[in-house]
This record gives sequence, C-alpha cells and structure tokens, in this order.
Amino acid sequence: MTEPPAIAVQSLRKAYRKAVAVDGISFAVPRGAVVGLLGGNGAGKTTTIAMIMGLVLPTSGTARVFGHDMATDRQAVLHRMNFESPYVDMPHRLTVRQNLTVFGRLYGVPALKDKIAGLAADLDLTDILDRPSGQLSAGQKTRVALAKALINDPDLLLLDEPTASLDPDTADWVRTHIEDYRARRNAAILLASHNMAEVERLCDTVIIMKSGRIADEGTPADLLGRYGRETLEDVFLDVARGRGAAAEATP
Repeated sequence: MTEPPAIAVQSLRKAYRKAVAVDGISFAVPRGAVVGLLGGNGAGKTTTIAMIMGLVLPTSGTARVFGHDMATDRQAVLHRMNFESPYVDMPHRLTVRQNLTVFGRLYGVPALKDKIAGLAADLDLTDILDRPSGQLSAGQKTRVALAKALINDPDLLLLDEPTASLDPDTADWVRTHIEDYRARRNAAILLASHNMAEVERLCDTVIIMKSGRIADEGTPADLLGRYGRETLEDVFLDVARGRGAAAEATP
C-alpha cells in the first residue's frame, strides 16, 4: 500500500472573528520533496504551519500528516515530525545538552546520550554542549535548533526561516546540512523563507501565498518562465504587487 503524502492540506481555512488568516488553501508535500511556502507578512504562512503541526485548529478543511488529521489525531504522527525556527528560543538557563535531553525524552529517543553526542559531532556542537543556551551566538543557536529538529530523525521537517540573521558562510553550512539530511532520510520538508536564493536552491516546488490564499505555485523554473523573470525575488515582487504572470517567458 502506498503511503499518503507527508502533508496533505485540503480546503484549509482559519478565521479569527472577522479576520481570515487562511482562506481555503489546498496543497501536498510528497515524501522526499522540499516545498517552499512564500508570502509577505500576514500572508498566512505561520497560521498554515501551526495548523499542520496541530497547534491551531482549522475553522474548516483539513491538514493531514502521513494520512492523519492533525486536528484530531496528531499524537499518531508527532514522533515522525519536527519543527525549527530561529525565532523560538530554548530555555536560556539550560545548557545545550540539557535542552537536547529534554526534547529527546519528549520524543522518546532511544540511546539518547549517544544520539546527542552524534548530533554534536555532526553539527559542530561538542565544545558548547555544556554552555547555557542563552550565551550562544546566532550561528550556534541555529545549529542547536537544527540538532533539536533532527533529534528524532523526523520524516517531516517544518522549517521557518532557518537561516535568518546568519552570515553567508553559516547560512550555506545550514542549507548544505538540510540538503544532506533530506537525501539521506528521504525526508519531506516544508520551508517558509524570505530568502529567494535559498528557496531556489532547496525547493522542488514553491507555493506563494497572499492574503491567506495561494496566489501561484510551481517549480522555480516554471515560475520564472511564467513571469518572464530571472530570479524568484522578482516573481515574488510581481505577485506581492499584483502585477500578474506573463503568458510566456520573454524570448
């Protein structure tokens, strides 16, 4: 029997009184694919991710992860997914090792000490394992957040601006590690990012949201051709400013 998509969103809607944050969107993320979720502030990306995680209940529609409705059956698949964002801090007084231990126990990771040691070696964290998390640099915090996201070897990664505020060298290092993990585990990844070069490099498919709806979607090459543009940043600006797609790429 074929396994369902890592993510299947169908007619998903979330309204807060008179404000509609997400307005009837549908998309899928196949196993092993990287899908970019783009949009300006207030486009609905964060609310969409929160519903996929089961943290926010939809007003209507469904968000399924590996076939399980996250509004009613999230416990069945939480062990197969994880989330990373530089905007979500770990407890500052706990050391890196203590934080990873807490999350590892929450996920029921076997041989946890060995797992933490392996991640520390892989992500260059060994020298800071016993440092309080509040004393880390931005690059160190990002590597620790990535270790936390990978501690349960997830089949689905939800990444929210994973390289925000990083210098180009550290950002490239993080992207390379994400690429390696995806290839090694055949993991599905939903990536929310404002870095268009990052999206072009990592994503198989791109979804552009505007005002809670999907304004356009396709492979990076399809979008560039449809709008007659050379970069996804120009495509993003066209969508954000309502300039519309070109019928054909300019010869």
